[in-house]
Amino acid sequence: MSNIDVVLIDAYSQIFRSFFAIRMLTDPQGKPVNALYIFTKLLLELDKNYPSPQGAMLFDCGKVEFRLKLNPDYKANRPPMPEELKCQIPRLKEMASAFGWAQYAETGFEADDLIGGIASHLKDREIRIVSSDKDLSQLVNSHVKMLSPAKGGGFEERGIDFVREKFGIPPEKVADYLALVGDTADNIAGVAGIGPKSAAQLLQNITLEEYIADPACLTEPKFAAKLEGQGELLRRNLGLVRLKCELPATFADLDQMLARRAVDWAKVRALCEEAGFKSILKELPATEEAVQEEDDLFAAPLPVAEKSAASAMEQGELF
Repeated sequence: MSNIDVVLIDAYSQIFRSFFAIRMLTDPQGKPVNALYIFTKLLLELDKNYPSPQGAMLFDCGKVEFRLKLNPDYKANRPPMPEELKCQIPRLKEMASAFGWAQYAETGFEADDLIGGIASHLKDREIRIVSSDKDLSQLVNSHVKMLSPAKGGGFEERGIDFVREKFGIPPEKVADYLALVGDTADNIAGVAGIGPKSAAQLLQNITLEEYIADPACLTEPKFAAKLEGQGELLRRNLGLVRLKCELPATFADLDQMLARRAVDWAKVRALCEEAGFKSILKELPATEEAVQEEDDLFAAPLPVAEKSAASAMEQGELF
């Protein structure tokens, strides 16, 4: 069992991942519950293998003004949330609350910014960030690691060595790397002719701040030629990809805000019954009432959709 102080969930990244993991799963009333099903499995996995006294789910609160001022087209390429997912959000939040997770969003901050602010303020804690978002790799250090849902189930813990192997640079240069190569997911254009390998090579001995202050510090002619005249683009991109780690005033008492509540297993069970998650019900701790009702709950076969999800689980495709 991991000795972790704080677990921070990048909420929408995991909600979207859950939604696209399986499709066509509905509750007994015919309402979509595919995202809810996978997300509930994720919460169970965290409770079992990554318990922590503190934690929270952090949500985006729309596009933030300071990034739109830098680039009005920031994230303009993203389609709206599918209606089949939007209708599940209240149930997802209710399930997270039943598992004891506090949930926060703040105007002017993306979830990544809030996560960065919390991690930066709690320098004495062992922190795990539940996300696969490469932007959050810039927070990784000796006490902050990422928990990325693994294809075969469970989580892959990503630390400093993973970041170095993945990007060819240390975590503190991830923002520089992203500013150079751009990010298609966020509609950020990089420097023409600079790809991942070139960016890693270029950043071995300098930072972009050093280059912007003194372009002559970049001595390799092939890189100097590609970056010539790109100072404004680099400044803009750094402003877009760097996390805003100054927490809002509402986050003054972090210890109180992050205090985890005990899981309300009766509520979790009730929500799973309502959604028709009979396979998940078998994984929940038995309560006195549950023991009395066990035969009735599990007598009926799984709905066809949940059979498909359960089959995928057994093959190691999902949580």
